[in-house]
Amino acid sequence: MPETKYAESDYMMISALQHIAVCPRQCALIHNERVWEDNLLTAQGELLHIRVDNGGTEKRGDLIQARTVRLNHPGLGITGIADMVEFRRITDPLDPKTGVRIATTLPNKHNWWIPCPVEYKRGRSKTDDWDRIQLCAQVLCLESMYELRMDRAALWYDSTKTREWVYIDSELRDKTLELVRQARILLDSGKTPPPVYDRKRCNACSLYEQCRPKDYAPDHAEKYYENLFHIVDP
Repeated sequence: MPETKYAESDYMMISALQHIAVCPRQCALIHNERVWEDNLLTAQGELLHIRVDNGGTEKRGDLIQARTVRLNHPGLGITGIADMVEFRRITDPLDPKTGVRIATTLPNKHNWWIPCPVEYKRGRSKTDDWDRIQLCAQVLCLESMYELRMDRAALWYDSTKTREWVYIDSELRDKTLELVRQARILLDSGKTPPPVYDRKRCNACSLYEQCRPKDYAPDHAEKYYENLFHIVDP
């Protein structure tokens, strides 16, 4: 995906990538139409983030935990807030195998520090890559901000009290960049796609009443997506 340098006023929220991965209509309703409703699931998620996103830093030996960290990537035009970024101290900023820079300096701190975003989620690990894509976008921002390369990050799932390590490989990077492209097309269009009803996703969505997913025929929605994203069957 070719990079340009976006003005801050044109930045897109990282959360839009997770929303479009789940449902393009949900993404447009939230980010274009500014529609939002809380349900039990979103309320629980808000409570979790209130506990996490209290700002500040904490140092434990060779580990620094910084909360509510602002992220941005001018080349991709994305911005957001990481729940937490951990910085682990090392003595050499270069990967011994590849020679690639993997660490940064920090103000008033000695040595070098490897950053690692930790995103907090209310539920449990998913088979879909929705959460991993959001995390990968955070990694891309940190790489741009600190001019380094990262190979993993973490998701914390509150329901299971487990940390899932996510390896930031080329496949996940490509998938994330493609969603950046699709989200920008969608949000720049100012259009809201018609819904495609999926019982599991739709019934858990806080925008169900505003969306009314059963009111449109599937072929209507499919035609919309073809025109919007220029999908061509091989």
